[in-house]
Amino acid sequence: MPDHLHCVWTLPLGDTDFSTRWNLPKGYFSRSIEKGERISNSRAKRRERGLWQRRFWQHCVRDQEDFNKHVDYIHWNPVKHGWAKQAAAWPYSSFQRFVTKGIYPSDWGSHGIFDVDGGE
Repeated sequence: MPDHLHCVWTLPLGDTDFSTRWNLPKGYFSRSIEKGERISNSRAKRRERGLWQRRFWQHCVRDQEDFNKHVDYIHWNPVKHGWAKQAAAWPYSSFQRFVTKGIYPSDWGSHGIFDVDGGE
């Protein structure tokens, strides 16, 4: 997404260091682009860029149904935010990989009946 991202990670057993897992790609990306965004005094004091929010939301997936709901949410998110007419139209997603594996039909969610709270 142009202004946020979602992902599902499997961390190694015993590893719950979500903060480091997020900080590594955020730092790598931030160092790869020119500075120039507006930043607050608070961010300047902490030597932070103005690209990322400080917080993140984490959820430990409970079971296959919970996993499926979260992956559906991620694939539907570009449609929800108006960036694509259907999940298959968003090129920056794992959706096409899931279609290739036979997990989703290519027209999944294109009928406008998907509801992230109730499924399709």
